[in-house]
Amino acid sequence: MSTTRNDPVITSYAKAPARTITASGVTYAYRELGPKGGIPVILFVHLAANLDNWDPRIVDPIAREHHVIAFDNRGVGASTGQVPDSVEAMADDAYTFIRALGFDTVDIFAFSLGGMVAQALVVKHPELVRKLVLTGTGPAGGKDIDKVAGTTYHDILRATLARSDPKEFLFFNRNAAGKPAARAFVDRLKERTADRDAHVSLKAFRTQLKAIKTWGRSAPADLSKITQPTLIANGDNDRMVPSVLSDDLHRRIPGSELIIYPDSGHGGIFQFHDTFAPVAVEFLGR
Repeated sequence: MSTTRNDPVITSYAKAPARTITASGVTYAYRELGPKGGIPVILFVHLAANLDNWDPRIVDPIAREHHVIAFDNRGVGASTGQVPDSVEAMADDAYTFIRALGFDTVDIFAFSLGGMVAQALVVKHPELVRKLVLTGTGPAGGKDIDKVAGTTYHDILRATLARSDPKEFLFFNRNAAGKPAARAFVDRLKERTADRDAHVSLKAFRTQLKAIKTWGRSAPADLSKITQPTLIANGDNDRMVPSVLSDDLHRRIPGSELIIYPDSGHGGIFQFHDTFAPVAVEFLGR
């Protein structure tokens, strides 16, 4: 009988096996890769995203050294149930999923909406989280977060007219640096060819937008309670979740580290993946 130790460790997100686990009546779809044992890194994904939306150039370097788990929250992609209409309820589902896998301590790597869910989770369950990576995100009550829906619909229309993926407009500057970075990013998301995830429904997308709007209009949380080592990163021209909110998080989370990438947007970490991935790996490995 072979032991897991002798099985080859998968470190390519494109080849990560699709799995499911059922907890509290919801079946969560997830993928895992990297060496087992140690503290896993749980990936919290962005608005309108499923498992196929993680950039392999960021996931793969982390998975060379860490057990990495990406998942679809309730009602998203291949996970069952209805999408909650609040960030806090999404955090409750994420907690249910993580505990169902049997983990007492995790690191969280979060992007955009995922970063909001991660903040809500860590404030409610500080004992669960060892380290936090917050990218392209902002705090509850953050300036202009409630305008995300308008920006999103506007850019989806622009992308449709240009026959492009909306992420090319939403995540990247439409300039000489941004356009090729956008196309390269979208191409990387297609590297997994087999066993791709279910599409995110329009209803799920609209419910997530509603949750983001409520988050943007809610009372600010006391982020000084977040004592976990925290790495914050964004581009300098984030039109979806304004870059100033990364500064805001950095000021309010004690001892946090901040990286702002030049001439880049919401997807700054994807545009600068070759620079950012090693920083994230080093941070998680400390």
